[in-house]
Amino acid sequence: MAEGAGGWGRRDLLRRGLLVAGGVAVGAGMSEAWRITHRRMSITGGPASATLGNGQQDVGSGALEVVWSGRTNQRLVALTFDDGPAPQWTPMVLDTLAQHRVPATFFMVGAQVRRHADVVRDRLDGHEVGNHSWEHRDLAELDAAEAYGDLRRSHDAIADLTGVPPALLRPPYGHLGGAVLHTAARLDYRLLLWSLQMVEREFPGRADGWSHCGV
Repeated sequence: MAEGAGGWGRRDLLRRGLLVAGGVAVGAGMSEAWRITHRRMSITGGPASATLGNGQQDVGSGALEVVWSGRTNQRLVALTFDDGPAPQWTPMVLDTLAQHRVPATFFMVGAQVRRHADVVRDRLDGHEVGNHSWEHRDLAELDAAEAYGDLRRSHDAIADLTGVPPALLRPPYGHLGGAVLHTAARLDYRLLLWSLQMVEREFPGRADGWSHCGV
């Protein structure tokens, strides 16, 4: 065969063709190796990913609202309390709120709900209860399946206690990972954070103690 216009003969073409084919094979192999090595990383469903798998996303209404505070023309404060119920603090808080006829939102930990249900049973009328995870783990470190399992377990515990499925989520520490967002959308939650937080360790001299709260 005669050389082509560019001066390439049969051997040159075959040699270059094999190099191209080999490059495709090596590239495909490296891509598969990367996928296997990083299958739990953010791009394929790890803690930072707000997607799960390659199929249709099961995300409830398909939208998610994140709230730090709300605009109002009235002088209002929304009180929220985290981490309970706890026998030594929650009844005190409920008694004080009842005395002043003030409603609040309690973000409860599912394991605590199971353990101390009698502390708050029939005492939450007029208040709202939100999900604060099962055992207060940092959900931003979990992948989507783990985050969903944790929050679903707590969701069911709260629904069993109050008779009403929770509609609000406050992730522990306010950490928002992609898996948290994915689960919140999947459970049709609103994500509620805070604009002002009371940190217990900053009040070491209070003999009566404080409950973790935000507004």
